[in-house]
Amino acid sequence: MNLIWIAIMIVGLGIMLFTNASAAFATILSGSEKAIALSLKLWSIYAIWLGLLKIVEETGLDKKIAKCLSPIINFLIGKTDDKTKNFIAINMTSNLLGMGNAATPSGIDGMAGLDKGSKYITTAMAMFFILNVTNLQLIPTTVISLRAMHGSTNANDIILPTLIASISSTLTGIILVKLCKKMFKKGDKNE
Repeated sequence: MNLIWIAIMIVGLGIMLFTNASAAFATILSGSEKAIALSLKLWSIYAIWLGLLKIVEETGLDKKIAKCLSPIINFLIGKTDDKTKNFIAINMTSNLLGMGNAATPSGIDGMAGLDKGSKYITTAMAMFFILNVTNLQLIPTTVISLRAMHGSTNANDIILPTLIASISSTLTGIILVKLCKKMFKKGDKNE
């Protein structure tokens, strides 16, 4: 995949340099300036969310959230130890609140807790992966923040479309994982 991206970049830069070199360099410089500005904005958003998640962890609220989400986690992912369940609950809550990449550390820890040392993915791992990829969001706070930073007149307009899209994708993913589990149950030695 890296070779494809490198080839696309080289071809694109070659075309830009041979057609209009001065515009190519101006575009490259302005693009890198915008990328740095966006990175700083995202950094500030994620710093807030990660700080909030650290407070949740330090106050023990993560255990209460895990207890509330325990029936959902047990239904979707299955029985797991309390530490893993805490990571999964924090990850799910972060995604529900639209915290974006701030949910990644708890997601990595949750996936590590689900890994049983096999070379193969288990149904629980597949379900957790799908829940993260489809990312059910009640309030897409990161997107709203980015829209507000870029001067959107009504940054909250994204809530309903995001809710519809994320519910649809999450339900589809859950159904497909459950169907695949039933189809391949006989040959699954990792459960």
